[in-house]
Formats: sequence, C-alpha cells, structure tokens
Amino acid sequence: MKRWHYLKNGSSLNLNVERCVGCGACVEVCPHGAIAIQGGKAFIADRLACMECGACSLNCPAGALSVTPGVGCAAAIITGKLRGGSPDCSCGEGCC
Repeated sequence: MKRWHYLKNGSSLNLNVERCVGCGACVEVCPHGAIAIQGGKAFIADRLACMECGACSLNCPAGALSVTPGVGCAAAIITGKLRGGSPDCSCGEGCC
C-alpha cells in the first residue's frame, strides 16, 4: 500500500498525550494512518501522512488532538472539487 505524504514541512497536527484516553476514535477516522495507539495512548505514527482534514480532532472525546483544517492537501482537494477545477496544494508530493 502506497503511503501518501501530504505536507513536506510537517502539519498542524498536535497531540497532547496527557489528555489522551486511548479510545482509538482518532485511529478509526484517520484516512491515512497518521495516528496509531500504543500502550493505551495515541501517538503520531506518520506526521507527513496527515492531510489536515480535522477528523481526528473532531472525534476525540478528550480533546487530545488538534489540527488546523482548511490548510494543506485536504483543503486543496475539496476546494478544487467545489470550484470544478483541479486541486493544487503546491506541496510538490504529487498527491493533488
């Protein structure tokens, strides 16, 4: 399985491990496996796989995750579709 890397210089994804309750909701909703559970806590498994869609932070009951949706490749893909054009996030990774 090809692993997409969305933002060359990292992303706005942040995890407060102290607040994590280990429920796994973030893992279930992350479309690209950027987050995983180990030892009963979430951890950022692949920061570059984060497309900044915001699903993890919206579904985290403990508020342990934060991400700035509307930036990066996810925003480019959605905006491109809404405008009827091609997505362009300019990340250079070839994902859009």
